[in-house]
Amino acid sequence: MPTQHSSQNRLSTSSTANVVGGHFKIGHKIGEGSFGIIYQGINVLNKQLVAVKFEPRKSDAPQLRDEYRAYKLLAGNPGIPKVYYFGQEGLHNVLVIDLLGASLEDLFDTCSRRFSVKTVSLLAKEMVTRLQCVHDHGLVYRDIKPDNFLIGLEGKDRVVYMIDFGMAKYYRDPKTQQHIPYRERKSLSGTARYMSINTHLGREQSRRDDLESLGHVLMYFLRGSLPWQGLKANTNKQKYERIGEKKQSMSVVDLCDGYPNEFAIYLQYVRKLGFDEAPDYDFIRELFNKVLREKCDDDGLYDWILLNNDNTEGNPRQSQHQHPPNPQIYRTTKTSQQQKLMNQHHQPNTTACGFTDLSQNHQHSQPQPPRLSEQRKQSRWKRFWKKLGRFLVCGGCRGCHIDGWCCTCHCVCGS
Repeated sequence: MPTQHSSQNRLSTSSTANVVGGHFKIGHKIGEGSFGIIYQGINVLNKQLVAVKFEPRKSDAPQLRDEYRAYKLLAGNPGIPKVYYFGQEGLHNVLVIDLLGASLEDLFDTCSRRFSVKTVSLLAKEMVTRLQCVHDHGLVYRDIKPDNFLIGLEGKDRVVYMIDFGMAKYYRDPKTQQHIPYRERKSLSGTARYMSINTHLGREQSRRDDLESLGHVLMYFLRGSLPWQGLKANTNKQKYERIGEKKQSMSVVDLCDGYPNEFAIYLQYVRKLGFDEAPDYDFIRELFNKVLREKCDDDGLYDWILLNNDNTEGNPRQSQHQHPPNPQIYRTTKTSQQQKLMNQHHQPNTTACGFTDLSQNHQHSQPQPPRLSEQRKQSRWKRFWKKLGRFLVCGGCRGCHIDGWCCTCHCVCGS
């Protein structure tokens, strides 16, 4: 019997010839995890780009069907990807959804791992609204982290989307609307860096835990890291215990020190919520509206959008914050990608964000020396193309790699 690993390998080597759901043609791989593999695909009927998620049917912990059900339950709400197909294809479960842009974690890296108060406040309003939608439909998400929030493609690039609902569960009975009972000695679920204190203590998760996890994400964006990152232990269990102990020992005031008081008020509020208490989402949004009114210019522009403006206009703010310009990291070059996918040319793989996948070997000409855009990362700028995760961006201006050219400064960058 084929193993999960071997079946995924076969899928990855033959995916370009596959069509799933009748008319979704599979392109290159754009992601991979314990669940399976994600490919970019295209609807051959209308040329719409999609994301195609594969999960082995023999998976030890299948999640794709639950994720599909969550998307169907939340369908039609802003910031929720649309589902186009779910079914079984060979040895895999397959889910086809909207193709989206970069994750907040990727954008955080692009902005030198620090977001401004304005951007965090804008994100907070969007993310709280997404969570309210999820909670209003009787679900608790249970895995809040920056990787699971993506921005939309061009035209929807200011909308924050939620993805990966495989960990979500009902916190109230869909028929009776009765809240689930309080329990203890529950196993940990979620990401230790962001999970709530109650989750560390083995308590059943509810709406308050999603919101507390979000508070940890917001402080991560503001601070650049959290005080419990980097803790060492002999086992994962011991590490999670140390993280939980650090969260409990550190006061909210100390965690939020140096930032607008509304962030501390938010964390204090959600940590005091009862297990089955309904959060006041309007009160929470008003906290961040207040920050935007009193301390920021509420123009709706995120940091990664302003980076391109800083570069173009010579804004001195860039040198002050050490942000390398990055135009259109969140945009997709739809025309060229659709043509490549339909014609199956052997061009370098690009992701939904326009980056080049480093899983392929690329040959470029005319190498040029790097321009050091940020002082604290100079030692990493070894060549003109900069490695950002699995992707390549221009070392001079952080523009996207598109068919060997930088989409911004139009250089032919070499390695």
